[in-house]
Amino acid sequence: MTEMIRTSGLVKRFGKVTALDGLDLAVPRGTILGLLGPNGAGKTTAVRILTTLLEPDGGTATVAGLDVATQPDKVRERIGLSGQNAAVDEYLTGFENLEMVGRLYHLGARKSRDRSRELLERFDLADAADRPAKTYSGGMRRRLDLAAALVAAPDVLFLDEPTTGLDPRSRAQMWETIQELVRGGSTALLTTQYMEEADRLADDVVVIDRGRMIAHGPPDQLKTRIGGERIEVVLANAGDIRAARALLAELSAGEIRVEEQTCTVTASVTGGVDVLRLVLQQLKDRAIPVDDVGLRRPTLDDVFLSLTGHAAEEAAGSPDGKRGGEGERRESREKEAVR
Repeated sequence: MTEMIRTSGLVKRFGKVTALDGLDLAVPRGTILGLLGPNGAGKTTAVRILTTLLEPDGGTATVAGLDVATQPDKVRERIGLSGQNAAVDEYLTGFENLEMVGRLYHLGARKSRDRSRELLERFDLADAADRPAKTYSGGMRRRLDLAAALVAAPDVLFLDEPTTGLDPRSRAQMWETIQELVRGGSTALLTTQYMEEADRLADDVVVIDRGRMIAHGPPDQLKTRIGGERIEVVLANAGDIRAARALLAELSAGEIRVEEQTCTVTASVTGGVDVLRLVLQQLKDRAIPVDDVGLRRPTLDDVFLSLTGHAAEEAAGSPDGKRGGEGERRESREKEAVR
């Protein structure tokens, strides 16, 4: 299968800070790679190098078979970028924003207009096409930004936390759009801190921390690595914690976790629903009242926390941290440079 994105030993430094420390990536055509990590891990730095906005300090990177360092102009012809902040001109209408991008890609006047109308329909923005973008909601701006990334029908799409700040309904709509694009043959690299998003969209996941890959594999494979199913028992009385722990210890060869504040006892198990039935029966037989009992599967949140040892929190002062003010305006200008 043809690899549309490949990096080998990619390195990027900002002064004394090493943002990328030998990153290797490989993304086959027609798939989505989820690039996960806390702020400051190197996700956005990797995207900026792959979209020709930054030059690497070491290693190599190719997109659609083109070297990003020696063939940046050709790379830009083959890619689309939707970043953390919607890069739209507030004073232009939705249609004018997309038409402008078409002109920047040298599509010509007629093709730019036709493509703009097509994308406005596709992203449910046709009714607002002639309104200034400053009148759009946050979700509408996000959809317009993604539409702009698709004006030139790119072979490779880079999505840098594209659904940050969207409400659940708008996020679900964006997910459907991304899946449709990939089914049509596009390739995507998605950075996100929403583990549910990566679980839903990604064919393959790479977890990075401090610029290094620390895990790689399909979502289900990564979840299996940290253990299988878990029985979680929420007790009605704190005085039953010891008895419940002993009961679960009889059925589990793994670690038993106790959260005394919530009266919750959790144990790794195998056997699925059959074990759950057995636990319920034994709780009843031993007269241990419960508020809730459930069979849980590991999530990518569990994987992330297990691998990195910390939550996806902002790394203060890092090159990948959230930006405001001039940083946001700089990102907007950079994206227009790509287009």
